[in-house]
Amino acid sequence: MEENLVKTNTKLPNVGTTIFTVMSALANEYNAINLSQGFPNFPVSEKLISLVNKYMLKGYNQYAPMSGVKELREAISEKTQNLYNVFYHPDDEITVTSGGTEAIFCAISAIVKTGDEVIIFEPAYDCYLPVVELNGGTPVCIQLRYPDYKINWLDVKNKITDKTKLIIINSPHNPTGAVLSENDLLQLSKLVENTNIVIISDEVYEHIIFDNLKHCSLITNENLQKRSFIISSFGKTFHATGWKTGYCVAPKQLTKEFRKIHQFVTFSTFTPLQYALAEFLKSPDNYNYLPIFYEKKRNLFLDSIKNSRFTFVPSKGTYFQNLCYKNISNERDSELAKKLTKEIGVASVPVSAFYYNNLDEKVLRFCFAKDDETLIKAGEKLSLL
Repeated sequence: MEENLVKTNTKLPNVGTTIFTVMSALANEYNAINLSQGFPNFPVSEKLISLVNKYMLKGYNQYAPMSGVKELREAISEKTQNLYNVFYHPDDEITVTSGGTEAIFCAISAIVKTGDEVIIFEPAYDCYLPVVELNGGTPVCIQLRYPDYKINWLDVKNKITDKTKLIIINSPHNPTGAVLSENDLLQLSKLVENTNIVIISDEVYEHIIFDNLKHCSLITNENLQKRSFIISSFGKTFHATGWKTGYCVAPKQLTKEFRKIHQFVTFSTFTPLQYALAEFLKSPDNYNYLPIFYEKKRNLFLDSIKNSRFTFVPSKGTYFQNLCYKNISNERDSELAKKLTKEIGVASVPVSAFYYNNLDEKVLRFCFAKDDETLIKAGEKLSLL
């Protein structure tokens, strides 16, 4: 019967199953501690769950408005102004999305046309490049290198051409844990001034930043803010990645184009959760505790491997920690990640998977958004290497 199969020309010939799916499946198969995929293994706030249930029982179970429930858009506006002293109008500058990834898809699709060039900093979250290619764009990848993954802005300047339409920024940065500084924002602002270059700023880990560092949102730079889609995630902030709820703030003209795409992707997002989040956001304490909370987990994980042969630079943000294994093995990171899952019982993600050309610097990414017992147990296993 195979000769009767429909033949298709794939739009993404270089894309297979995501590394997160591969490593999580391997972790399940070998009953390993899963520090690969980025999701917490501890409970969501009981208060937030009860709020969702309350709005379900009150009958808020039908389609939400395409742009998001008004109460939530107003709460996002207030939160953004309190944090960054910038006002986004709830009606035409804020859109609720089904996760940060949907927001990224819609923002790229709204801007990129065939022949446009898009600057992407690698290692990069794996949805950026495929979406650029789906829209006919040309990815222009700039490699950031272990251990600090700092951006060389002269390199960026040299990669900008008259075809450059979009630059994608991510801070705090997944998978490296690096963060942008105020000087980084200043350098970027100088490069795009007097151009028509648009920016997508992936800030889904905005509240997870350590060592008394400040999250330098692109919102805080006027020149960048007026040309940027700023994307965040309630799933990351409130330990509920499975709820897939995020949002995008952008100036009116960018939001107009964004919503043209969004309305035909998911149209709207889980209604009772939006009402619950609007109420939950009234108390900033529900997210202001996150830096200290996750910094303790980072420190616990690093302390648990202090006697190992891994080397590292402590993560500055996100809930990921990169470990270099050059003192342990010369194997490719993809092979060692599988080996550790099968033989040691700890799953990680090879950082080469975040590079277009699979650059291997002997670095693995571990998620420390886990309960303390899990982190200690994983550290004990990794210290046996």
